[in-house]
Amino acid sequence: MRFAIATADCYLGVFEAFVNAGWKPVTLFSMPIANAIDNHMAVCAFAEKHRAAIQLSRITERDMRVLQEQGCEALIVACHAWRIGDWRPYLKYAVNFHCSPLPEGRGPYPLHRAILENRKTWAVTCHRLAPEFDTGDILAAESFSLEPDECHESLSLKVQMSGKKLAARIAENFLTLWDQATPQQGGSYWPKNTIADRVVNFQSPVESIMRHIRAFGATESLAKVDNTWLVIRRAVGWPEMHNHSPGKVVHVHNRTVVVAALDGFISLFEPETVRPEIVSIIQKQ
Repeated sequence: MRFAIATADCYLGVFEAFVNAGWKPVTLFSMPIANAIDNHMAVCAFAEKHRAAIQLSRITERDMRVLQEQGCEALIVACHAWRIGDWRPYLKYAVNFHCSPLPEGRGPYPLHRAILENRKTWAVTCHRLAPEFDTGDILAAESFSLEPDECHESLSLKVQMSGKKLAARIAENFLTLWDQATPQQGGSYWPKNTIADRVVNFQSPVESIMRHIRAFGATESLAKVDNTWLVIRRAVGWPEMHNHSPGKVVHVHNRTVVVAALDGFISLFEPETVRPEIVSIIQKQ
């Protein structure tokens, strides 16, 4: 089947799975991203290898029409930030790979909350692309377990690997799974985290604080330490009796800062100062 795909490097495995199953890529739609979390270089290289066109901008109605003229039958979406318009006049099929066990966890990025809520299992779900985000009929899902010390980076890797496994199943049996897709019942929508959601509360127990920092990982937590706002990506913590006020700096070594928590200490590794515009947002919330 000839297909277009809207994705980024974190879902390269999905792209690979469809090509490995014999599908022919027509166009890659990606986003001009390059940060600590994701990129578009690997998917672009893969598209070039398979002689697919590359577009780093929003999918328009004209793009849909061009795909139709090229004999493209399906649009595969995975990790694409832009809303996609009505595909039905132009394509036979369109599916989305979403990083949650739908119908629970609809929304732009549910991974942080999955860890914050200490979930025991998680999943990647493939569903028909619908006008409302993440609400289409479900073709299949790939579930996996979460560890008690799960972090954002480990969960992201599990999602990537499970997404590739799921895509292989979908690609090999697409028409049957499409015809047998089941409507979602109930469920929940998890909105995008605000800046305030990222703020560490040192009045909390060590276990709670460390779960928060693991949940955001390289996407960054924020903390106010001695009247200075810091960006936190890595930390360790341990319970210990003490007489310090929560939030007080009790030790500094090179670029490591140890801060008192309610029932122990949190060691912040190489924290950075928060940009002034972010501090302004925090103060307004």
